[in-house]
Amino acid sequence: MKNCLDLTGRVAVVVGATSGIGRAIAVGLAAHGADVVPTGRRSSQLKAVCREIEAEGAQTLCHPADVRDRGSLAALRDAVLAKFGGIDVLVNAAGYTFRQPTLEVCDDKWSALLDTDLTGALRTAQIFHGPLKANGRGRVINIASLGSFLAFHEVAAYCAAKSALLSLTRSLACEWARDGISVNAIAPGVFPTELNTQLVKNNQRGNEMLMRTPMRRFGRPEELVGAAVLLASDGATFLTGQCIAVDGGYLASGVNS
Repeated sequence: MKNCLDLTGRVAVVVGATSGIGRAIAVGLAAHGADVVPTGRRSSQLKAVCREIEAEGAQTLCHPADVRDRGSLAALRDAVLAKFGGIDVLVNAAGYTFRQPTLEVCDDKWSALLDTDLTGALRTAQIFHGPLKANGRGRVINIASLGSFLAFHEVAAYCAAKSALLSLTRSLACEWARDGISVNAIAPGVFPTELNTQLVKNNQRGNEMLMRTPMRRFGRPEELVGAAVLLASDGATFLTGQCIAVDGGYLASGVNS
């Protein structure tokens, strides 16, 4: 029987892959047979990720890009097409957060976060739509959040962006199904990364999150690879507009003691 999770011959672009979740997914897709192009703004970190991908036996391309710059995304697309001839999978993992009482959040901080975490994903999907449509089996995987479903204290901008990203995932799934493109999302639970470690490690906030997680631990970025491989593969040919929560049971949880 053919392994429906084998990604051999597929080309994946992972945006926001210089650290954390995006980096783990980029390397994980390579380990499952895909050629992977990671990207982000930080060239030094990007080179390190490319070396990890090559260590998995995959081909790659080191090409920085910024989700807030449409021109840089178009240049990335063109460079990937020039080297690989096509693009099968797009992972939107770029994003950041900040904690601040919502009453004090200024317009500029609010707009900057939404431009990266939400509009950046839309911008990237638009830029890569053409090659994803051309191969007839395109996949878009957006990285959502528990904040797509729940409110978290004093991170309203992030939760608003991630809620909207889940809605965008569903809208694009409905519109682009006719183009042979499936659009899904992964909602990680609490995964300490460079993005959020100060918010969740060794403090009351993190302890409350652990209490609400039935598995009683934080996630590890590599534990998101399986969901990403599924959504990128032939194992998900009739799956679109969905969000897989990889959260240790957080969203299912009621009383845990």
